[in-house]
Amino acid sequence: MSTKTRTVLTAGVLAVALGLGVTAQASAGAPRSVSGDPSDNLTRIADFYGAYIDAESDLDGSGGLPTALRSYYIDPTYLKKVEAWEDREHADGVLQAQNTPLKWKVTDNGTAKNHTEAVVTLTWSRDTTTKLFVDMNRGSHKIIHIGTKGLGGK
Repeated sequence: MSTKTRTVLTAGVLAVALGLGVTAQASAGAPRSVSGDPSDNLTRIADFYGAYIDAESDLDGSGGLPTALRSYYIDPTYLKKVEAWEDREHADGVLQAQNTPLKWKVTDNGTAKNHTEAVVTLTWSRDTTTKLFVDMNRGSHKIIHIGTKGLGGK
């Protein structure tokens, strides 16, 4: 390959690379931010579901991370109920499904005397979502319920 050909080829590749970079930056929009508070139950539920789904969807294998997350965030007594549900339903009790969702969103659903309730919306495809009601004890910051209805029956 001649020097002239290499120069033209390099210039073309560089132009394409620069063009893509400008397009990517222009379409990125304003910077996003995420914040949280470890004493806030809604933040803790969002942290748990985010980390759990990340660990479950990790293509390299997540080792024991999902189990460790369950032990940390779910009340030990309730975790036994989750595991019994899994044995009965042959599905993941945290997600109440056999697959891992593509996206998740956590929304506040109110606070009772002793617990905070959140709605976790799991997105499986463009048109398919499910909602789980997740209740967390306000004192222990542990999940005490996951289901299609909240503890308050909403």
